[in-house]
Amino acid sequence: MKLPHPLTGQLFESPVPPGTGWPEDPAAPGTPVAHSRGEVVDLAATDELAELDARVSVCRACPRLVEWREDVAVGKRKSFADQPYWGRPIAGWGVAEPEILIVGLAPAANGGNRTGRVFTGDRSGDWLFAALHRTGLANQATSEHAGDGLQLIRTRMIAAVRCAPPANKPTPEERDTCAPWYRSELELVLPSTRAVVCLGKFGYDALLAGLVALGADVPRPRPKFGHGVEHRISTPYGDVTVLGCFHPSQQNTFTGKLTEAMTDAVLTRAKELSTGTPKRS
Repeated sequence: MKLPHPLTGQLFESPVPPGTGWPEDPAAPGTPVAHSRGEVVDLAATDELAELDARVSVCRACPRLVEWREDVAVGKRKSFADQPYWGRPIAGWGVAEPEILIVGLAPAANGGNRTGRVFTGDRSGDWLFAALHRTGLANQATSEHAGDGLQLIRTRMIAAVRCAPPANKPTPEERDTCAPWYRSELELVLPSTRAVVCLGKFGYDALLAGLVALGADVPRPRPKFGHGVEHRISTPYGDVTVLGCFHPSQQNTFTGKLTEAMTDAVLTRAKELSTGTPKRS
């Protein structure tokens, strides 16, 4: 059964077939689809960011994740029962040549998996985008759905795992299968990136692993994660500063482990770092 998109009113199936008019859908009906880890490796080997986004958004390489994201898209949460669900992997989002990169774990089942935009549609996303707006890195304080007019400023967001996982816990095999998408995107955006904000330890660990795979000089033992930590790392594209930030989960924000001031401080520091000396080409 088709349902109307909350912003445009256009009718869509759940999950949304590629190239059918969903706002900000990067894919077309003919976008090549990865069905295995080997095909992910092959299809991630593109030097065009827009094409990478398209290929990510139709990936079907992890059977458990495909089944989960699509079951959620069909079953829906009761409060969103009148909406179509994206139900596909979530591509990176933001400017193509970012100075600031924000990395996290994975989309939420009723957040990005519903809206089609990374970190959008749940309480964690509400917290993050409000902070980005306060610190001048987004043009508005809310991110409700793809196509809502939101734009990031000098910033891009990506998730280490592109599909919503059950219980928010991808398996090591799923993480490794998705890694080529992540590494390829890192490689394409690192030439302009000066600061990377890692949301939570999983995002931090995935970022360091991705940098190592690209030939970055990451210290051994690897630097430990912590809120507000900074580590300057040399990469083949120039130095980047990696910053840690507690994940804006309700568990952290409701208990006061992460406050608005703490979030703003990390993003403000990333902004300061991004206006420093130009990077090497």
